[in-house]
Amino acid sequence: MPSRFNLKSLFGTLAALMLLTALLHPEPAACQEQFARNLEHISFVPKGQWITGLSVNYTQDRQNDYQFLIAEGLNGSTYSFKVSPMVMYAVADNLAVGGRLAYQRNMNNFDSGTIKIDSETTYDIDHLNTLGQNFYAMGAARYYISLGNNTRFALFNEMQLELGGGESKILSGSLEDFTGTMERNFQLSVGLAPGMVMFLNNYSAIEVNVGVLGFDYTRTKAVTDRIYESHRNSKNANFKVNLFSISFGVAFYL
Repeated sequence: MPSRFNLKSLFGTLAALMLLTALLHPEPAACQEQFARNLEHISFVPKGQWITGLSVNYTQDRQNDYQFLIAEGLNGSTYSFKVSPMVMYAVADNLAVGGRLAYQRNMNNFDSGTIKIDSETTYDIDHLNTLGQNFYAMGAARYYISLGNNTRFALFNEMQLELGGGESKILSGSLEDFTGTMERNFQLSVGLAPGMVMFLNNYSAIEVNVGVLGFDYTRTKAVTDRIYESHRNSKNANFKVNLFSISFGVAFYL
């Protein structure tokens, strides 16, 4: 009896171990099918191709007794201009690296106006003039994602590293109340800018991109009336679609 009891216990233990092993390491079923998305990816931009482009932005406004939100009776004019050439090279299929330069200039001239926050808080504008210009240099890496077998439309994601700086002056008042401030700034930006490209023919295309993720750092030094000196540092992290960063341009694929 003891030998039969031990033999039954041994068989029971082995059966339990085999069942536990089967549960922990199941064999692939013969009828199980492997999931595949069947995404097609073609060579949208082949290795060795040069990409050049140019983006230009220009705006101009004139205000006569203009009223908007807290601004009342504004009289003046503004303009902004920016030009940005680009050169990139495809080091592999659908992968391009390169950079771009940018020059930006803006001017605001307000002869008169009032900023009214509430019934007890108002600020009068008396001959407020601002003029600024900035230079930027950017390194970029771009990866293209084709839309199936379509060779006219594609998406891309661009990683950017930008350094820049410039100067601006702010003048306000007249006669005894005249005052002026000179500012110099340095800027560092890192970001991701996805976009879309549409080919018009074999060599030219229209591009649009928008910043959705990035970090900006700006350091500014200001001198007022050539006497008072101040410093300002600002940091900004962006983790959403920034509509003000939408950029349109024309590119040539050579």
